[in-house]
Amino acid sequence: MTEFSRRHFVGTAAAGTTALWLAGSRTAWAAPATAPAASGSPHADPYEQTVRDAAPTWHRLPTGWQEAPFLANGYLGAQLYAGRTADTLKLMISHSQVQDQRGQWRGGIGFSRLPIGYFTLTLAGEITDVDWTLDPYDAELRGTVTTTRGSLTFSALVQNDTGALLISTRPTPGEESAAWSFQWLRAATTRSSGKPADYTPNPDPRVGDGFVEQPLLAGGGWSIAWRERSEGTGKLLAAHLVYRFPGQVTEATDEALRAVDRTLTIDPEKLVDRHRRWWHAYYRRSFLSVPDKRLQSFYLIQLYKLAASTRAEGPTISEWGPWFPEIGNNWTAVWWNLNVQIGMAPIHGSNHPELDSVTNAFRRFEHNLPASVPAEYRDGESYALGHPSDWQLRAGDTYDVGAPGSDHISDNFGNLTWALHNVWQSYRHSMDLKVLRDVVYPILARAINFYAHFLHEGPDGRLHLLETRSPEYANAADCTYDLSLIRWGVRTLIASAKLLRNNDPRLKRWQNIEHRLTPYAEDPAAGVMIGKDVPLADSHRHHSHLLWLYPLRERNWDRVEDREVMRRSMDHWVSMQQLWHGYSYATASSMYSVMDEPEKALDHLTFFTDLKVVADCQMTVNTMYREGKNLALESPLSAAQSMLDMVVQGHEGVVKVFPSVSERWADASIASLRTQGAFLVDADRAGGATRWVRVHSEAGAPLTLEHSITGRIDVRDGYGRPLHWRDSGPGRITVTLPRGGTAVITPHGARRPEPGPRDVPSNGTWTRWGLPG
Repeated sequence: MTEFSRRHFVGTAAAGTTALWLAGSRTAWAAPATAPAASGSPHADPYEQTVRDAAPTWHRLPTGWQEAPFLANGYLGAQLYAGRTADTLKLMISHSQVQDQRGQWRGGIGFSRLPIGYFTLTLAGEITDVDWTLDPYDAELRGTVTTTRGSLTFSALVQNDTGALLISTRPTPGEESAAWSFQWLRAATTRSSGKPADYTPNPDPRVGDGFVEQPLLAGGGWSIAWRERSEGTGKLLAAHLVYRFPGQVTEATDEALRAVDRTLTIDPEKLVDRHRRWWHAYYRRSFLSVPDKRLQSFYLIQLYKLAASTRAEGPTISEWGPWFPEIGNNWTAVWWNLNVQIGMAPIHGSNHPELDSVTNAFRRFEHNLPASVPAEYRDGESYALGHPSDWQLRAGDTYDVGAPGSDHISDNFGNLTWALHNVWQSYRHSMDLKVLRDVVYPILARAINFYAHFLHEGPDGRLHLLETRSPEYANAADCTYDLSLIRWGVRTLIASAKLLRNNDPRLKRWQNIEHRLTPYAEDPAAGVMIGKDVPLADSHRHHSHLLWLYPLRERNWDRVEDREVMRRSMDHWVSMQQLWHGYSYATASSMYSVMDEPEKALDHLTFFTDLKVVADCQMTVNTMYREGKNLALESPLSAAQSMLDMVVQGHEGVVKVFPSVSERWADASIASLRTQGAFLVDADRAGGATRWVRVHSEAGAPLTLEHSITGRIDVRDGYGRPLHWRDSGPGRITVTLPRGGTAVITPHGARRPEPGPRDVPSNGTWTRWGLPG
């Protein structure tokens, strides 16, 4: 058989018959080397197959942020949708670092994300049809645009390591005149809440030949530069954006222009090959397949969205990720009162520490945390995190979180401690002591010290907390939200001090807080309350008063004595859903998963992902999210965590395999999902039964495994040799695995499992994401 080179053969419909036309072109690159084997084929690569199968499609023209395909590399973002006239397309350009630098105002204004501008593709005819595919496996948008005068084929991507925007276009006769132009947008905040009367937009930019240079009033600024290369009727647009603060904006212009020139001197095949290799390796770090293929594709799009939104060395996610909505609205910065915490949660279980921008933010910008503490409590040992902030943890020079029990009470007191729970999860999923020693421990100690200023002894001998605010609900003394974070914080510090053997003199104080901190206020029927004398009386979208249940998991369903209060509290919150928002359903799904309620977990997840509207909130067709007129991305990301909680959990030293898989999912397959203890878990479920489990230990931590296999089992190492193990309860075993060791668990007498995961059969027809028509 003749072997075709990757330039010679093109297997995607979007490239169609243009494969030979593009070969060797300086203005285009080849489509993927081969078409993936059909789903279920023995030759199919399940990693590639499942991700390509998840590709959203557009057979109708998207109209804006809520419908458009999206590209990014963690920094530069682009979205393509309808232009202002019937013969144009608009490519909105954004960047996760582009923000204002006027700290005299609160973060959402003074450090506001700023709009940049957009490219317009002007066509000869009016658009009559589109056929687009966003291929997450290649992180590339491909398609055709049909007009009344002809058609145009294009490919677009944001190159992973250089950040170059590359767009290749190939017109048919009648559309040879199609051309790109750039329109800048005014560099002013779109936030109206709290906007000061003396706010002044940044000055208009300097526009030159192939660049726009935008200065900031605070100094520095950014430049976007672009140039187009032509070859016959084909064109390659290359663009770069450079942001500088501090620094000179003219330096940004020079660098952007040089970057464009460098990009256009490189064979586009080489740039695209590097880009694809990074993304292909990214998807091979873990695997999840379930019978609901719409949910499976949703999950994979969230993985794509996460890597497009953030990288460990870059800014953590803001409400819009790298994609600035043209209409803007209020969510112009980084939201720390829930949004970052839930949006970044899936990076741990999906085995993507390379995206951990939260840990890196605290490592790099810890020095900015004292500024969020009121001046009278800046003792060098107290930290807080104001909201919103920029990605450098700055909430504005004139803003602080206030003080419990004062006339300045905010709902920001718990932001920092909750965010540090995400960092602690990074430690627990990697067992990297540097994360614990250098980031979690020193910052958490100061976060708890700030809270400790406001604890006082009551007549009962307990430590009580002065009045704070349960986020978005009500003020309360002994507020459950804050108490749960304090309790988790001191317990984590006590355990960490023991592990680090640092003889910390503060240890006795933390132990005193742990032993004497008052219990949560409870109602006999409704469970845990908002705080002292404050019940949950109305529908509440926020699960702040239930953090102890999830994600802190202070109470554990495995302990029979914990179940009653967990059930009462959960039932009461769920009984009032009128004002719930997207993340309410995602969180409820995860809560039900840790409470052994798989059917309820799946029901709540699918309610949200089925695009239901509640309280004028809805997930959108491109898997973004809106709340009224405001736009965001954290709720769908948190729903990806809901799916992870269904298939594997790790808590208090117990790893659970398929702990909350619905009876509606007879089959499931996972690979390299990461749990606390630095375990990587592979497993396969077929016909409603677990066929095998494989656990690899990266750190040699103690392992208790709830394997979900019925009946007698065999336990072997990675080479098939028997391993010593012991029963630890119904369906549980304890296995000693050294660092780098592997345990394979199968039903007694079963054959050794085949290596690798599988794309499990679909349980029905499904509709692609996007606008498939």
